[in-house]
Amino acid sequence: MSEPSILEQLKKASCAEEFFALLGVDYDPKVVNVARLHILRRMGQYLFSEDLCELDDVTVTQRCKDFLERAYQDFLTSTPIDEQSALTVHSLPVGDTPASQAAPWQKPTARASSDRLVPKLASVAQS
Repeated sequence: MSEPSILEQLKKASCAEEFFALLGVDYDPKVVNVARLHILRRMGQYLFSEDLCELDDVTVTQRCKDFLERAYQDFLTSTPIDEQSALTVHSLPVGDTPASQAAPWQKPTARASSDRLVPKLASVAQS
């Protein structure tokens, strides 16, 4: 029986340290203790940005290692709060975040919310 692919092994990993061990990435435990979920989430974002289906196992393993190293580096130079703020400000155009998920300074007023709803209702009524 052959060894499971790296993606199968990562799916079974139960902690961030296992990801680092499986991929052979050195890390500072102090950084991982503070930002473990953020690092893994960022790695996931990098993984989903690329199609790995047609690649061989060696290449997929190397890409996963690169993504984990890149995600880890993101949090070596800044905090999870800094990264979340940058993500919120830079990745979402105004008006694309539902009010329930928006940061307090992004929550629309009742008027702004109804202004966005009226054109949607009009387009539904016309169809």
